[in-house]
Parts: sequence; structure tokens; C-alpha cells
Amino acid sequence: MTKEEILEKVKNVKGLGGMTTNERLYVAGLIKVFDKAKKKDKELAQFVLQAIGVDNPSINKILKL
Repeated sequence: MTKEEILEKVKNVKGLGGMTTNERLYVAGLIKVFDKAKKKDKELAQFVLQAIGVDNPSINKILKL
């Protein structure tokens, strides 16, 4: 999945702010993309988390950066 496709999926979701990270990934349809990226492409995983509005300290903890 391209970065543009990821951004498009996120754009179509309303109310991400009140959700947990897992809920955001699920409603945006990005759970599988994120799980795969977390194992093989940390840069893409970071991009996904940023796209759904996760803050940098949380991203660092999630990805163990």
C-alpha cells in the first residue's frame, strides 16, 4: 500500500481523536498494513502511526525506536 493510499484511508475516518491506537488502525483499515510494516519496514509503520495522529513519544514506544 502506498503512502497516498494510507492517507486516503485515514482521511475517510471521522473522530480518530477519541480512539485508542488499535481502534484507529482498525477503523482506518490499516491493522494488517501496520502489523506487516512493524516487522519489515519501520519507516512505513511510523508513517502509518503519524497518519492516524499518534504522537512521537508514543510512536517511539510502540516501535521501540
